[in-house]
Amino acid sequence: MDEQQAIRKLKAGDIGGLEILVNLYQLRAVRTAFLITGDAAMAEDAVQEAFLQIYRSIRHFDPERPFAAWFMRSVVNAAVKAAQKSTRHSPEPPASDEAWLEGLPSDEELIEQQVEASEIQRRVWEAMRNLSPRQRAAIVQRYYLDMTEKEISAELAAAPGTVKWLLHAARKNLRSLLSERTEE
Repeated sequence: MDEQQAIRKLKAGDIGGLEILVNLYQLRAVRTAFLITGDAAMAEDAVQEAFLQIYRSIRHFDPERPFAAWFMRSVVNAAVKAAQKSTRHSPEPPASDEAWLEGLPSDEELIEQQVEASEIQRRVWEAMRNLSPRQRAAIVQRYYLDMTEKEISAELAAAPGTVKWLLHAARKNLRSLLSERTEE
C-alpha cells in the first residue's frame, strides 16, 4: 500500500493507515528529531507526538500537497518544543554496539580518512548542541532534509527573511564554535 492509500484509509477512520505511514516515515522522522533535540528518548517522544498530531488532524490534510513536507513540519515543531522544554544539556549521541560496527572501515576506506571524518562529525555535533533549538531546526531542515529556504519558510509559516536570518545566525554560530574548538 502506498502513501496516498494510507492517507485515504486514515481519513476514513482506519488506524491501519497510520501504521503504514509510521512504517514509511518513522526512521527519517526520528533522525530529524534527534538532530534537533540531541536526545534519543526526546526525539522518539517528539516523533510519537507528531504521529498523534497527524492522526488527530488528518482530515485537514490537503491530498494535493506533499504529505512528507506536512508531516516533517510536525516533527520539527514537536522536536523544537521538546528541546526548548528541556532544561538539561543534550548528551552525547549513544555509542551503541551497532553504531560501532557501522563505523568500521570498509576495504576501500583508509582508516585515517574515517578517523578524520569521525572527528569532524563529532565537532560539528558538539557545535550543533550549542545552537538554539530553532537554529538547529533551520540547519536540519536546510542541510539534512535538503529543503530550500522557500520551503522552510512555507513549512514554518515564517517570513523568508526570518528563515534567512535563522540560517545566517546558525551558520555564523557554527563557524565561531568550530573555529574555537579547532584552536583548542
